[in-house]
Amino acid sequence: MPTVLPGDDARHPPEGGADATTSAPVRRSTAHRRGGIGASLSRHRFAWLVTASVAAFAVLGSGAVALGAATAPSPVAATPTATPTPTPTETTPPPRPVSTVEQTASPLRTCSVAWLLDDGRFGKLQAQVLTADGQLLFERDPATASQTASSMKVLTAAAALNVLGPDFRATTRVVAGAEPGTIVLVGGGDLTLTRLPSGQEPVYTGAAHLDDLAGKAKAEWESRFPGTPITRIVLDSSYFGGKTWGDTWPPTERGTGWLSHITALQVDADRADPRVFLSQRGDDPVGRAGAAFAQYFGGVSVEQGTAPPGAAELASVSSQPLSTLIPQFLIPSDNSLAEMVARHVAIALGAGNTIDALATAIPEALRVYGIDTSALRIADGSGMSRNNAVAPSYLTALFVKIHAREGNLGILRDGLPVAGESGTLNYSNRFFGDNAVARGHVRAKSGSISSAYTLTGMIDAADGSTLIFAIFATGNVGASARTAIDTLTTAFYRCGGNLSNN
Repeated sequence: MPTVLPGDDARHPPEGGADATTSAPVRRSTAHRRGGIGASLSRHRFAWLVTASVAAFAVLGSGAVALGAATAPSPVAATPTATPTPTPTETTPPPRPVSTVEQTASPLRTCSVAWLLDDGRFGKLQAQVLTADGQLLFERDPATASQTASSMKVLTAAAALNVLGPDFRATTRVVAGAEPGTIVLVGGGDLTLTRLPSGQEPVYTGAAHLDDLAGKAKAEWESRFPGTPITRIVLDSSYFGGKTWGDTWPPTERGTGWLSHITALQVDADRADPRVFLSQRGDDPVGRAGAAFAQYFGGVSVEQGTAPPGAAELASVSSQPLSTLIPQFLIPSDNSLAEMVARHVAIALGAGNTIDALATAIPEALRVYGIDTSALRIADGSGMSRNNAVAPSYLTALFVKIHAREGNLGILRDGLPVAGESGTLNYSNRFFGDNAVARGHVRAKSGSISSAYTLTGMIDAADGSTLIFAIFATGNVGASARTAIDTLTTAFYRCGGNLSNN
């Protein structure tokens, strides 16, 4: 019988099949219908012979049967032995396994952003969106480690909060030199130290002042060495070692004011104007710091060197605590300050005092947060290098913890730019036009280098939910990628918890 496929009507089997109940009629031959008189006689003769044969068989057969009945013995009936029917053993089937975990139905999310994803301004788009408790809402290639641009600063801040702690301060000292009349200005990796007179605020509000340090050092010198003038100043910048400029950092960043040479001794992050954030940087930050310090002593020689071991300290000043430095480098995206903090992390971990030490120091410092760091590739602390590589999914996992204020990460959360209100997210080219609806609702770190534009952080969505997100646009990209990123972020804001992953 033909198989009945789904959709077939099983009550009506195929025509001529095994379930057919009516046979086809038998058709007679032409000769049978038209045989004539000869044919009729033949039929009658054949019928007579058949009748005679049957009669003879009946007579003879009756005798044979009668004879057999007279001579055959009567059969003895055997008494059948009953075969006992086995009693079936009752068995209870094992209970079906039942999960002890209550299963919650997944909500059907219907708000799609698919129409935005083919925007050529993204170059290569990577993105991920999670709920505040880490449930996946949306993703596109989130696990591939890619260039971070300044989103790298989030990792630097998280590493520093773990290793250094929020109360860490960088200290600049003055010690007595090995020769009479010599003092040593020892850089302790505080790039915020300012040459502005006390009472005037530089870019870094609350920074230590060089004139304060000089005044304390002179007073202590005169107390210890009365009558001996200070005639020589040695500049010690050995606390940081190695190259002062990253291998892939564009030299133009000094001219545009985005980055200085990273040395342990400098003032105002080597800005030409301490009051202007994007002020041009120089080529000799240690020399600029030494010249500014020497003016408080008059007639002294200045040279670079190192402090003698165990030298007596004459004076010191310290930076603002790390809890203040973090927003100072996250909100305006201060590359020099981020590099300074990253170098302190490496030193504290014993990994070294060079930029190359960050490759091992930063991942080690981040392991405490319980997120796999094996795929991280760290080239600097600011994100200026195109050799950094971090997956968007790493950043979203970290931001779940930042949003929850795990450990000291609440400091990082509060130190991020807010769209339309502060820092790099308050520029005129961010969240304008239709995207202005998300102003005040996106707290995130932006990143911009020639080969990567990124944005990662938190969204207080229109439906009241909180979203954790990361968007990377890399490869063949330009400044217009910022607007594409803001448009996608705004779409996430509008969708909220109803965001669909299609």
